[in-house]
Amino acid sequence: MRSPVLLVIAHGSRDPRHAATVHALVERARAARPGLRVETGFLDFNAPAAPRVLERLAAEGVRDVVALPLLLTRAFHAKADIPAVLRAVSPVLRIRQADVLGPSPLLLNAVERRLYEAGIDPAQKRSTGLVLASAGSSDPEAIAVIAHTARELRHTGWCAVRPAFASASLPRTEDAVRELRAEGCERVAVAPYVIAPGRLPDRIALGARDADVLADVLGASPELARLLLERYDEARIERRLAASA
Repeated sequence: MRSPVLLVIAHGSRDPRHAATVHALVERARAARPGLRVETGFLDFNAPAAPRVLERLAAEGVRDVVALPLLLTRAFHAKADIPAVLRAVSPVLRIRQADVLGPSPLLLNAVERRLYEAGIDPAQKRSTGLVLASAGSSDPEAIAVIAHTARELRHTGWCAVRPAFASASLPRTEDAVRELRAEGCERVAVAPYVIAPGRLPDRIALGARDADVLADVLGASPELARLLLERYDEARIERRLAASA
């Protein structure tokens, strides 16, 4: 039996770095699973638009699709925008929406990878305060996930970890940096908890100007590529169980 197509659905951005990063991540996942068909679609700003990709798959005779939101938390896009797109597609497609990427230990590993690449020595963790800076959301579930992720990172040995947000929620990155300074952390690092560059990650970088270290976005890291495939496999197993129930 042919495996379902994996359709990675990203938000999209006017910033060309965003789409380039999404495509690089998808290509890494594709290379890790030869034989699996992996497509990319966007909700806004970039081509191909997710509905057009689904229409093309249906026209090609594809029947099964796993739609994976390229999102770190389950907020408005995962709860409303993407389900609306999937409902509007031709009924010839059987689509299962996979879970969002977070929370996951792989994301913690990806955050730390970027921090080490930015110059933090693992031996410095206990003297380094960490700001986990996300894009932000007005959804309480999403905010709770970011707070949970910050607590999980704290348990890996950092001096202290504070969540921060580029929009919609408080504190801002610069406020969290000042708080960690006031607590006496020897150094402060900022880890953008975002997948791709864009307007809000740039705002995080601006707020990190008084930090000692600013890590890169998560991007096309091997951990994220592996996580895409994990969420795909989970959705495929759930479909099988539902069909046999």
